[in-house]
Amino acid sequence: MTQPPGQQQPPRGGFGVSQGSRQGFPPPPAQPPQMPTTQPGYGCPPQAAGQPGPYNQPPGPYGGHPVPSQYSGGTTPLNSSGGGGFFKGRRVAVIGAVVAGLLVIGGGTWFALSGDGKDDKSGVSKGSGTPKPSGSASAGQGATDDTIGVEGVNARRSPGEARVLFLKQNDVDVPGNGAEVFGPWVVGDTIVKAMYRDVAGYSVTDGKKKWSLKLGTPACLGAPQASTDGKIVIGVRNGTTEKSDCSDLQMIDAKTGKAGWKKPIPKPKGVVGFTDYILAVSGNTVALTGLDHSYGFSVSDGKQLFGKPSSRCLPYGFAGGARLLAAASCPTSKTENVKQEIQNVDPATGKATWTYALPANWEVDKVYSVSPVVVALKHQVDDTDENTEHRVIALTDAGRLRSQLQVGKDKFKPRCSSTASIAYRGDIQGWCTGVAADASTLYLATEPTGTNEVVAFNLDTGKATWRSSVGLDRTMMPLTVENGSVVVYIAPTFSEGGAVATIAPTGGTPKVLLKHPLSTAEIESGFQDPRTAYADGRIFLTTTQITGLDDAREKETKTLMAFGK
Repeated sequence: MTQPPGQQQPPRGGFGVSQGSRQGFPPPPAQPPQMPTTQPGYGCPPQAAGQPGPYNQPPGPYGGHPVPSQYSGGTTPLNSSGGGGFFKGRRVAVIGAVVAGLLVIGGGTWFALSGDGKDDKSGVSKGSGTPKPSGSASAGQGATDDTIGVEGVNARRSPGEARVLFLKQNDVDVPGNGAEVFGPWVVGDTIVKAMYRDVAGYSVTDGKKKWSLKLGTPACLGAPQASTDGKIVIGVRNGTTEKSDCSDLQMIDAKTGKAGWKKPIPKPKGVVGFTDYILAVSGNTVALTGLDHSYGFSVSDGKQLFGKPSSRCLPYGFAGGARLLAAASCPTSKTENVKQEIQNVDPATGKATWTYALPANWEVDKVYSVSPVVVALKHQVDDTDENTEHRVIALTDAGRLRSQLQVGKDKFKPRCSSTASIAYRGDIQGWCTGVAADASTLYLATEPTGTNEVVAFNLDTGKATWRSSVGLDRTMMPLTVENGSVVVYIAPTFSEGGAVATIAPTGGTPKVLLKHPLSTAEIESGFQDPRTAYADGRIFLTTTQITGLDDAREKETKTLMAFGK
């Protein structure tokens, strides 16, 4: 990703940040403010301009204090009038169609790859050069204690309340403009997050830091998935100067914290504008796309598996997991016309094994599931977001239309994004919460309006089969499906802690599995629009950004919280 000198007018097209209503998490008075992740919904009062983001990133849409919110996302609500944002999804010429760069930062036993980890408040130095590798150290060296004691909290639990497994606070000195957090990745008994120049792995049971990896340059990308053997791939900047790009890939073994291969992303031939890359992992392949080029690399050794395809329709976004899907743009006689297709891609070769052509001027918005294939589409009727149409389709394993969901007048707003602040055109998946699916059913959360519902859709018919509510003034979102029941996260309020519950395959009232302590409701609420992970009866909440304007408050920011039995 090259960095433009100042903010440029973004191109028409892509996937804007949602503008839905912001209700749910109340802001706790004691929690340090964290950078909000989306634009305010229509009807919200204007907010003071926020501080600029890292590396000339546009300022946050709010002022200094958290705004009550609940899973406001990186995608437009279905049937909502909102959803503009920095991109609107049109395929446009590269020249003159540039987005203001969001180069985000990630990064935690110190395996010293390179550099001293200290720069000025911009996060990069004004000098020149790239840090040279300086070897690695054993796990545990340099690890700092970022754990907040939870024994007292657990001792005060009421009967039936779950345990706080651990609570982590920030232990990384980030630049003045803040840093984005990538992750979480849950790999076996380890949960991993990356921020700025640190990547850290923690025990899922007690939060003990198992390893910490020091990066030579800030992390700026993250593939949401781990490989089948527990490895992750992140993007890192190719230097420490202000002119450095987000254009290097770094593989890390999430089980051990050891750094593997590192290589630059090939530069495409010809005149190329500013490029934002998006990563996705499927099997042993990490795939990435830029504006008009794509690549695939082996996660094991970094070997390039494929490049730009020879077909007329070029991928601009990948979605990973059990299969690799691509959103591809096809040439048209007029630039204002849109022609796109969904491709099922062989991760080993990059070749499409089947394609599904979208109707004229319809575009891929988000991929809700790769197995089964469920994709949200949008049709921008004119230059106004108010007239954007939305639909959700399910495809068979052979790439044929299975159904189109009959959403009626409901507004749905899953949060699917790889970045916390700006949604890029090719960001069609990312860390996706608020949606879950199994072989026969898709579960979507309606947009919160004080409360909300989870609606189940039959993927063969497209019809809603049931809807469930958690009650007045509570909101919930699907996390995953286990044994035919959808697992949901219920947001906390000032008077109640959050919870994890299941809804039976036939619907009904949610059955609580984990009732989070009331004594930690304010802290839990402080995780504004958290990324969530649920595995083996435990739920993990991670923040998505850390502000760096005040060192004292920066160090008090809660970054990771876990609940279990």
